[in-house]
Amino acid sequence: MKIETENSPTTGNFSELVRNRHSVRKFLPDTVEREKIVACIEAARLAPSAENVQPWRFVVLDEPDAIENFGASAFSGLYRFSRWAAQAPVIVAIFAELDWIANRLGKQIQGTNYYLIDIGIAGEHIVLQARELGLGSCWIGWFDAAKGARALNAPGKWKLAALLALGYPAGNQAKIKGKRSLEDILFFNGYKK
Repeated sequence: MKIETENSPTTGNFSELVRNRHSVRKFLPDTVEREKIVACIEAARLAPSAENVQPWRFVVLDEPDAIENFGASAFSGLYRFSRWAAQAPVIVAIFAELDWIANRLGKQIQGTNYYLIDIGIAGEHIVLQARELGLGSCWIGWFDAAKGARALNAPGKWKLAALLALGYPAGNQAKIKGKRSLEDILFFNGYKK
């Protein structure tokens, strides 16, 4: 099955945005305008969520001292491999405020942590909005969540689920290649070898 995607006449701005987004781990030291940060969070706010619970809470770090202090907690010890993120001009800490029905009961019945799906959708809205605004981003999953939450004075009912580094990309960073083809991952009406 050959699937046309590269120069399809239906390819619009969204398709280009998705194709050109990649993880950025080196940023210019330039300050990111708060208007752009707020636009990214607004995009996340509009994301769908299970039972419309909207579990996300965002703590944005955009001052060097705040990022340095947070990094000393969240990227220490076993998590030191993520220290590069403390060089980003912005770190977005994405928390989940867990709802009893959609998150706890749903997990018991379905075996799915819906808040993780919700956080993923909201975070990806941030990443795509950032790209549209000329910013680079990178998801960070390797960090000390307990120390990070304490460093940010987060309420006990908030769970630190993900971090995003944001900023203006430095230099020409290579895009990661090797994405699987649609033929390898797409099956209609059941799995067929």
